[in-house]
Amino acid sequence: MSNAGNGPTQRLRGLEVLAGVALLTALWLLWLLGSAPWGTPAPQPTITILVWHWPFTDRAPELPGDTCTRYGMARCRLSANRSLLASADAVVFHHRELQTQRSHLPLAQRPPGQPWVWASMESPSHAHGLGRLRGIFNWVLSYRRDSDIFVPYGRLEPYSGPSPPLPAKSGVAAWVVSNFQERQLRARLYRQLVLHLRVDVFGRASGRPLCASCLLPTVARYRFYLSFENSQHRDYITEKFWRNALAAGAVPVVLGPPRATYEAFAPADAFVHVDDFASARELAAFLTGMNESRYRRFFAWRDQLRVRLFADWQERFCAICARYPHLPRSQVYEDLEGWFQA
Repeated sequence: MSNAGNGPTQRLRGLEVLAGVALLTALWLLWLLGSAPWGTPAPQPTITILVWHWPFTDRAPELPGDTCTRYGMARCRLSANRSLLASADAVVFHHRELQTQRSHLPLAQRPPGQPWVWASMESPSHAHGLGRLRGIFNWVLSYRRDSDIFVPYGRLEPYSGPSPPLPAKSGVAAWVVSNFQERQLRARLYRQLVLHLRVDVFGRASGRPLCASCLLPTVARYRFYLSFENSQHRDYITEKFWRNALAAGAVPVVLGPPRATYEAFAPADAFVHVDDFASARELAAFLTGMNESRYRRFFAWRDQLRVRLFADWQERFCAICARYPHLPRSQVYEDLEGWFQA
């Protein structure tokens, strides 16, 4: 009697088990198809970055569809076509053109929720008018390490090839400067330093300009290069350090952010920091009194590292795509000036 009474219940339970097995099997097949080589994953959408005004020029370069692919960034499209404003995934604005009013923000035509990127590689001392930009931009692209899109002027990368030979040296110190103003700290330090050290000065400010291809070979003949930044601000380390000194094969004598900041980018024994000396006389004595063995220790990094320069605005703007999926859409810089001046 008990077996007969339980028959329908057992059959119902059997159907439930079969249904569960079928569901698990279906889920497993879906997972298998998605992970197997012959599965076709959903294509990732292309991110379109609209550059509102190309930096320092009224004529944007040609931007073919594979522009960012050349920098290792697939499915990333750069465009300077303003008709794409309504559909672009993000719009980037270079500050210099906003500052000089060669370009204006299309605030009335801004699509809701579209991220806007403020871009500048200049120091706060040369970025004016930020107070007018409150509550507009979502992301920042700059040399600051705490930027949403961090793009340094250069970096050291691992290198396994043979160490390049050190250029032959015939001079002690060189400096290339185009904008020399007595009020700048670098100008005052230079005036003190040349009382005790010969410094050969090149560039427009000295009346000895160098062509683009002449700079590195010229600097390479000197033991030291004055990598003096035009202003001293957080993380502001420019091509004066990366290109003019390290890439040229000269030891940079740096004036900029504190030593700890430089050490975040390069080995502590790859440069000379002016803050390590009590006076210009003491700095000059250190540079001129150095023997060859001590001097060559400044280049130990060349055995394992090489300089990578980031000077191309196309590469800088392509970097937005790398960070795009990870950045908050709701973020707004309510006080961009306060952030940048900090």
